[in-house]
Amino acid sequence: MNPSVRTPVQAPSNAAYAAARALSDGQAKPLGALGELEHLAAWVSSCQGVCPPRQLDDVRVVVFAGDHGISADGVSAYPAAITPAMVYGIAGGHAGVSALAAANGVTVSIYDIAVAVDFPDLPAEISRFKVRTSSGAIHLADALTRAEVEQAIAAGDTIAAEQVAAGAQLLISGDLGIGNTTVAAALIAASLGVQPAAVTGRGTGIDEGTLAHKTTLIEAALARAGERVADPVERLAALGSADFAAAVGFISGAARRGVPVLLDGVIAAAEALVAEDYQPGTRAWLQAGHRSTEPGQALALDRLGLRPLVDLSMRLGEGSGAVLAVPVVRSAVAALLGIAQLSDLA
Repeated sequence: MNPSVRTPVQAPSNAAYAAARALSDGQAKPLGALGELEHLAAWVSSCQGVCPPRQLDDVRVVVFAGDHGISADGVSAYPAAITPAMVYGIAGGHAGVSALAAANGVTVSIYDIAVAVDFPDLPAEISRFKVRTSSGAIHLADALTRAEVEQAIAAGDTIAAEQVAAGAQLLISGDLGIGNTTVAAALIAASLGVQPAAVTGRGTGIDEGTLAHKTTLIEAALARAGERVADPVERLAALGSADFAAAVGFISGAARRGVPVLLDGVIAAAEALVAEDYQPGTRAWLQAGHRSTEPGQALALDRLGLRPLVDLSMRLGEGSGAVLAVPVVRSAVAALLGIAQLSDLA
């Protein structure tokens, strides 16, 4: 995909949605008794363009890994060396998202888009789309060049195309990288036009002093970026990173190909905001998997018109919270497929 050519995102099928709601209303249960599950099942129908919908047997998490230059300025409770260690964990199948995905019939893959080190001892596929090592410290300099943003968006779009071609019915964008909640807060503040204090959280568990410092750095980053943030590509160049840009390409690319995306936490919410600005209409293909403890997520989801499916006070990242929402989505489909029509029982 050429990132400068933004193909409009076609909306999910209104006819399939209406048919699914009618099917649910006729089932042997009180009208509306399944609450949000009824909307969720109809949303799956609308995304698939058929009623009743097909069960979601092929769900995939793609984790986008990258380091962030601002992490060197003390915004996290953990050092940047954690990022490559966790790449090995996910690649080896023993990270948090790996365990949760295995329990829920979800597959996981990982791509090193901008980790500060290389991984010659891991499969070459993991680094096939690497754009650069780390990113600029956004309070001091741009994270990326515009060309790097476009390269990363195109990489994410290609990954989405490959996942869809391989049969994915529902995709999850996972994240990995120390400092990424700082980048997410900066992108959300810029996307929504709100003050950094409203969207900046504790990330990996920082104390009050570090939180104040983190907020100050985000304020400096926004002041440096100025009016450029009105353009989503420039916003990613000034305040993002290559892993965020790749996820933007992945989310918008999945939507454009008619495959829905389940968002994880604050990182995915920030990416989804930019994806919607980059390719309007993307948000109709999104659901929010879980409620993050980061304050920026709530504001981002409110703008996107989304409500989290589960709330377990999680802040692990990696796509893990969205994985735990997969059984909810599957249950919604199962109810629409399996409950008899009241007229058939009369």
